[in-house]
Amino acid sequence: MSFCFDLFNAAGWQYWLFFLLSLALVLILFRNRENKLKKDVAKEISRQQALVHLEMHAFQAQMNPHFIFNSLNAIHHYILTTSTDLASLYLTRFARLMRLIIRNCNKEWVNLEEDVEALELYLQLEQLRFGQQFEYQLEVLPAVAQQLTFVPPLLIQPYVQDVIWRRLLLRPGKGGMLNITIDREGDTIAVCIEDNGVQQEAPDLDQQSYLKKGITIAGERIQVINEKYHIQAQIAEEEDPSGHRIKISMLHVNSRMMPTHEG
Repeated sequence: MSFCFDLFNAAGWQYWLFFLLSLALVLILFRNRENKLKKDVAKEISRQQALVHLEMHAFQAQMNPHFIFNSLNAIHHYILTTSTDLASLYLTRFARLMRLIIRNCNKEWVNLEEDVEALELYLQLEQLRFGQQFEYQLEVLPAVAQQLTFVPPLLIQPYVQDVIWRRLLLRPGKGGMLNITIDREGDTIAVCIEDNGVQQEAPDLDQQSYLKKGITIAGERIQVINEKYHIQAQIAEEEDPSGHRIKISMLHVNSRMMPTHEG
């Protein structure tokens, strides 16, 4: 009996040692997993906060007081000197642009058709102010289904605005040309912005500050959106004797993908 009891105690001691070690291992693994989940949640919250912060700054950059006041002054000039019908047309476009900017400032994605509409309205208003100093062409090629393609809002306009103010308007004489083309390249959406202007600093220091701020915010938004959605967005810039070219590219996001991306 004594021999059996001793054998049982030895086996019991090994069993309890194994049980306690296994329990400790499970607790360590559980705690490590819990810490990792907390870090992942904290990282996601930080990323969301950064994106919201940048979106609000993008909204503020688009609501450039110079652009607003100068557009209204140009419309007022049309009312007094030219045609009330034309002034009414531009005032309607200005109001529509403001509505689009305000409505989309807190969205992560909008369909391309709406973003292109805002860009077109912006270009029309800038051309109203500067007349024949530059011409533009904005083209979305047939390979791109605008209503089914989604892009981050207010992302293209800062680069277009910078080209107008720091290149085309500083070009000697008339004949400035701005070409914007949006096309599909496999699984990628590509926005090409080409101009024949010259690179200079805007003479108005406040305007120059707004332009640089808009470009900086757009670049930071691209970085944060890449980290969150992995759309491989990037900016490429080229300068050659024939002109200047900016290319914004990102993976194509369609309507079927939106629940995944928004979720």
